[in-house]
Amino acid sequence: MAAPLVLVVLAAVTVRAALYRSSLAVFIAERVELASPLNAWKRVVEGLALLDLGVSPYSGAIFHETPLIIYLFHFLIEYAELVFMITDVLTAVALYLAIQDFNKVVFKKQKLLIELDKYAPDVAELIQTPMEMHYIPLKVALFYLLNPYTVMSCVAKSTCAINNSVIAFFILATIKGSAFLSAVFLALATYQSLYPLTLFAPALLYLLQRQFIPIKLKSKSFWLYTMQYASLYLCSLVVIICLSFFLLNSWDFIPSVYGFILSVPDLTPNIGLFWYFFAEMFEHFSLFFVCVFQINVFFYTIPLAIKLKEHPVFFMFVQLAIISIFKSYPTVGDVALYMAFLPVWSHLYRFLRNIFILSCVLIFCSFLFPVLWHLWIYAGSANSNFYYAITLTFNIGQILLVSDYFYAFLRREYYLTHGLHLTRQDGTEAMLVLK
Repeated sequence: MAAPLVLVVLAAVTVRAALYRSSLAVFIAERVELASPLNAWKRVVEGLALLDLGVSPYSGAIFHETPLIIYLFHFLIEYAELVFMITDVLTAVALYLAIQDFNKVVFKKQKLLIELDKYAPDVAELIQTPMEMHYIPLKVALFYLLNPYTVMSCVAKSTCAINNSVIAFFILATIKGSAFLSAVFLALATYQSLYPLTLFAPALLYLLQRQFIPIKLKSKSFWLYTMQYASLYLCSLVVIICLSFFLLNSWDFIPSVYGFILSVPDLTPNIGLFWYFFAEMFEHFSLFFVCVFQINVFFYTIPLAIKLKEHPVFFMFVQLAIISIFKSYPTVGDVALYMAFLPVWSHLYRFLRNIFILSCVLIFCSFLFPVLWHLWIYAGSANSNFYYAITLTFNIGQILLVSDYFYAFLRREYYLTHGLHLTRQDGTEAMLVLK
């Protein structure tokens, strides 16, 4: 499997290098779908210029990245293109290794459940075979590296690529069973963009399963391990924040980064749901609705944790999708990360209801983003309603896609234990309806 992965990496690097040297690079870097006020390369360059002049990069309203990012590029600004290409490659390799280990765990779990007669006798066709699972890690790496969203984000030099890399290493550490590294990378991911805080729950559930600790609120071992993991996470986060303070000798970055993410003061158009809504809203209502919008990312964590406590990796996938849809400043780079996991759930395709229609919706929206932007900003023959309409369609498509996978996952799990051929008490064929 190493040779095909190397070929994928070489192809991905070649495509990126060619685009960096093309005339499209400037156009791509300007796209609002690829760079938000949080992670745009122009803002990083502005922050570096202020830092070189001895001025705090957070003194104005331009720079909103974290101190560790600006100090990283302070030393590597000449090699920025190489840094972003290496970051994408590292993300793909981390995902490859993570899914490789996850498939081994799935196979062992399937084998154990078959031996214990936990599956219905007529579900052999639903069982994943080693042959089916063999190429899934490679497909995941391929889906990430050659996804146009990832390629364009890399060429635009959006720091979203670095966030994705940190999350990928967090997933790898979690699946490997390393509580310490998992907590450290989760703290780094939270430090970068705040929303990965919601990944604490699926990571904890997975690590509890690895340690064979029962997920019961009355269990002392459950609470002891939870406190240990939470302590590692919080200590790591405190260390990283204190390191940022020592680098800048100031706490200015906290309101400039986290206050900016939560209060959404910059209403530059993007692929998210916030900008248009708050541009049209009266000022005295904005605080209430900011809270309502922000709670969306965190609201679903507890219900999903209850429903998917036996399936923490699928829970992680759903949570990543929720973050990319409902965060305040999303880009297509965020979408690319959770889409890389779609090959992992290839065994659900037979249960998906609208995959073709939703795929077409997402593809057409991707092509229409620059068209409607041009009509609005340059041609003047459209207005913000047109661009927001396609943004809304794109996000609805994502929500329906994740819902479809969620429905398919639950349906397959039900069939595994109850059998494919369901019958009513009177012997007639029954239809499965999930509510």
